[in-house]
Amino acid sequence: MENCVFCQLPEIKEREVASNNLARAFLTNIPIVPGHVLIIPTRCVAKYEDLDNQEQAAIEILRFKILAALKKSFGAEGFNFAWNDGKTAGQSVSHFHLHVIPRKAGDSGIYQYEPREFVYRPAKERPVSREEELKEVAEIIKNNLSS
Repeated sequence: MENCVFCQLPEIKEREVASNNLARAFLTNIPIVPGHVLIIPTRCVAKYEDLDNQEQAAIEILRFKILAALKKSFGAEGFNFAWNDGKTAGQSVSHFHLHVIPRKAGDSGIYQYEPREFVYRPAKERPVSREEELKEVAEIIKNNLSS
């Protein structure tokens, strides 16, 4: 893409820590903790579903390589993985990017959270769904799955 910072900025290449033929990993400039890495496809694609199978596999191969390095480098005991898919979900750069955040006890940032508070609204505003409602929603989804 013409205005993609991941494709255009020379600093991105300078922060690169690993790559393969279809994906690259580099440090984000706004890390939650040291070692916070973004993994992107080399091809500028906005959404995960627009990646082909080879690109998805290349990202996974790179993710495993990065995990091992982050464990050695920072003593990571666990990881957060995240991506925002689309502007309404908070995606600020229209180039798919997987956040890989190394975590260990006592570091900064959110590591114990209620997804409803983190993603969209406080849990107290949304009661636990009734089983009947969940079954109805499950049926709607099942009926719309591609065979």
